[in-house]
Amino acid sequence: MSNPKSSSHVRFAAVGDIHVHKDSAGTLRSFFAQASDEADALLLCGDLTDYGTAEEARVLAEELGSVSVPIVAVLGNHDFESGTPEVVVEALAQAGVRMLDGSACEIDGVGIAGVKGFGGGFGRGSLGAWGEPAIKLFVQEALNEAMKLESALAKLRTRRRIAVLHYSPIVGTVQGEPAEIFPFLGSSRLEEPLLRYPIDAVFHGHAHRGTLQGRTINGVPVYNVAKPLLQRSRPDVPPFFLYKVPREPAEEVAGST
Repeated sequence: MSNPKSSSHVRFAAVGDIHVHKDSAGTLRSFFAQASDEADALLLCGDLTDYGTAEEARVLAEELGSVSVPIVAVLGNHDFESGTPEVVVEALAQAGVRMLDGSACEIDGVGIAGVKGFGGGFGRGSLGAWGEPAIKLFVQEALNEAMKLESALAKLRTRRRIAVLHYSPIVGTVQGEPAEIFPFLGSSRLEEPLLRYPIDAVFHGHAHRGTLQGRTINGVPVYNVAKPLLQRSRPDVPPFFLYKVPREPAEEVAGST
């Protein structure tokens, strides 16, 4: 039995890196049901599947059948492994999941911008677009994802706003991983759009051995909600992160649509 909606807050259950495989059938329904019971929406931060196959996506769609609240998701790198991320998007979209890729949506007056993101490193360690074509392509991919995030944020007209990514926009939430792989866990280029638009919180996954929480340069909280990290860091609670956003008065929400 789901909790009644709070009159004061909109509750988001966020988790990434579910890594569903073909043998996951039946193993996640109760987890998703519990997240659904405690939240007004479910946010999935990429690596939804293990190999990005249609079979895995169908298993995940079936497991999400226990969810009775809106679901918003972005893809992760694992969802591209088989070269057909569109089959993952299609299977989940047919199951009612709102798939974001440089796009935005609104739930209970809260705007949500979503993008996968990409690597490239952080701060002075960021890879520059110089030298071989392969390096320039790598950096361009990060720039493209940052532009998609900027585009999504620009679409939002709500007072309350959150961003959903797979890769990290800050170094703080990848701390705990080997320093050698930091450049492949996220990019400061993803942080830049988050500094230009007002935003309440950012959620990402990808760094399984990272840190639960950090902040952007201007103080916006960033949460690493990779399921393996949540399981290891908080073994006594279900591995999703519950975030509450103050609910806007009904007349203000109506005026923002």
